[in-house]
Formats: sequence, structure tokens, C-alpha cells
Amino acid sequence: MSTLTTQLDSAELKTRITRFQEVHEEILAQVRRVIVGQQEVLDQILISLFVGGHCLITGLPGTAKTLMVRTIAQTLGLVFKRIQFTPDLMPSDITGTDIIEEDTATGHRTWTFVPGPIFANVLLADEINRTPPKTQSALLEAMQELSVTVRGNHYEISRPFFVLATQNPIELEGTYPLPEAQLDRFLFNTLLDYLSADEEMQVIDLTTTTHVAQADPVTNAEEIVGFQQLVRMVPVAESVARYAVDLVRATRPSDPGAPDFVRKYVNFGGSVRAAQFLVLAAKARALMRRRYHVAYDDVAALVSPVLRHRLLLNFYAESDRLKPDDILRRLLDAKPAPRGD
Repeated sequence: MSTLTTQLDSAELKTRITRFQEVHEEILAQVRRVIVGQQEVLDQILISLFVGGHCLITGLPGTAKTLMVRTIAQTLGLVFKRIQFTPDLMPSDITGTDIIEEDTATGHRTWTFVPGPIFANVLLADEINRTPPKTQSALLEAMQELSVTVRGNHYEISRPFFVLATQNPIELEGTYPLPEAQLDRFLFNTLLDYLSADEEMQVIDLTTTTHVAQADPVTNAEEIVGFQQLVRMVPVAESVARYAVDLVRATRPSDPGAPDFVRKYVNFGGSVRAAQFLVLAAKARALMRRRYHVAYDDVAALVSPVLRHRLLLNFYAESDRLKPDDILRRLLDAKPAPRGD
């Protein structure tokens, strides 16, 4: 802790922090040219980016999920690719495949790897729950290891690599719910809701005239990788980290510290990865708010997006019409942050 604080006092690091905050503000300004409202969603996507995690965006049709992702990719100056997931999509359609090429002069044939769309910086996995588990799992290695294996050959994916997957929460026909192992690899499950009436009027003004809104790049891949390292250097007090760990452990019905309502309604709670992501995301949130240390509020504010897709509720919760967010709100009430910082 003291070493990190000393590091944060160095002139070079202060320059990097200033640049981080400048880029964050510039990204917001550029995205605001195209996207109206959805500040919380935008914050969570940027936290995912600065942490180096992946984000699952759950929203109804027509809520600008795809437009938001494409706009952010433009603003970051990164390579953007989109995969439209369908029931007949194969793993090789994502990772790429080997083809046989013949030299016309010698007649010699060789295997050549043709990279798939997964070789990008920002990958939009559109409607990820529309494809079978075999194809969904093609993303697992890439999301966790930043690499893919095709016919026994190992191919690295360039950093930064950032998967933004979207799913529609109301269409169940012909969909394949994501397996828990894959859900756990997403830093956030971000909920995209409808805009307010005033914000919808702004959308009408932006999109029904001849004006075409466009976002300009404000950073690059190398700088973003540096920001990800910078976020990890933000100090977190042991008491704040302990609060994050206690909250995650309290979602597990087998844990002695779990409240009665968790034991009643939850089958499985958050993993160790959930605690890691909660602390990392809190570090990014603190830095985005021009603070050089993590506060209890940073942890509490991110509990729902980090944990809502990691709770597996039981029949009692379903019969009482409870959702993971309801359990998490009760958990924050039962385990409030300690006073002070």
C-alpha cells in the first residue's frame, strides 16, 4: 500500500493519470455526439475497457446496443469487428480456419490460416444467445487467454481485446442461454433500458435529419493497454478490499456470513473471479472520478453489474418473483459500507 502510494506521487505517474482523465472526458464527449443518455451503461463499458474485461449488454431491441459499441470503438481508434450470432454459426466462423493453397508453379500444397473476426480489438458478439453452446464456447479461450487454437495451432490475439456481447432478454424462442462458465468470464452484465421522453426527443433530432453524427478517435491501442496497467496501480485499502470480498462471499448460501434470504433464494453465488472483478472495476471507477484510491461507494455502486449474472436463483425466488437485482439490493441493505473512507 505505502509503495503504491509512493509510486502515485511520482511525476511520470501523475502525467499518466492526467492523460487517462483527459482521454476519458474526450471519449465521453465524442460518444455524446452520437449516443443520447445511457450514462450508467457508458460508464460500465468504459470501466470494462480500462480494466481489460468483457461486457455483456442486455437490452430490448432498438435501444442502440450495436450503435453504442460501434461508436465507442471509433472513439478509441481500435479495430472493430461484428459477428451476428445465428443458430447455424460454426466455431470456425469465429476463430478462422485453415485452407489449402496450391502453388501454381510447383503444384505444392500448403495449409494457410485465414483469421476469423475474433482477431480484432473490439468484438461485438451480437445476440450471442442465438447460437448453440458449441459456438458460444469458441469465445471462451479467447476471452480468458487472449488466444485461439485451430487444428492444434495456437494463435495470439493482439491487446487490447474487448468482447461486447449483446442479448435480447424477451425472446426465448430459438435462443440458447449462456452457460454459467461463460457468464462468469464477463466482468459486467449491463442492463440497457429505454430512454426518458426528453432523451427520445433528442434521438429524433439527431437521426431524422440529413446530419450524420460521427465520433472521432481520441486514443489508440497502445495507450489503452497502458491505462489498463495504470488502473491496477490504484491503491485499495485492506478494509475496502475486505468489504468487496465479504459482499461476494455473502452471495454464497453455504457461507457462514450469508444472510437468511440468500440461503432461502440462492443456489449458487459469486465466484472468486467476481471478487477480483469487483475490486478491479472499483479501481477504474475511482480513477474515472479523479480519485487516487478506492472508496466503499465504488464497490457498492458496482455490486449489481458484477454479480447479477453470477447468481443462480432457485424455485423459491422464482415463485416470489425475485430477480438477482432484488437479492443484491437486499444484500447491500444488510451489509452497508462502513462509515468513513
